Amino acid sequence: MMSNTEIWLTIIGLTLLTVVMRNVFLVLGHRVTLPPRVQHALRYAPACALVAVILPELVLQPGIGGGGPVMDLASPKLIAGAVAIASLLLTRHSTAAIVLGMAAYLLLR
Repeated sequence: MMSNTEIWLTIIGLTLLTVVMRNVFLVLGHRVTLPPRVQHALRYAPACALVAVILPELVLQPGIGGGGPVMDLASPKLIAGAVAIASLLLTRHSTAAIVLGMAAYLLLR
């Protein structure tokens, strides 16, 4: 078990690390130029992060230890996710995708 001092040192250390990592590009941005391939790859970072947050909620069953993957294609979450994705691809409006996905989930649940 960690002592109070170790816990506070860990919190302070992680806070400093976070501040430095988030501000390094603001401070050094004009001096350091990222290669075009890296800049292109970074454009996909928000979408990848969003998928990493949402996908487990859609495909994993709730349960002790996180549950397992959903094997039922008639799962309300999977269908609602498919409706939201289809809506986004067809309309390109994220608000419509959210509303339609939630409406599908509420109706199916």
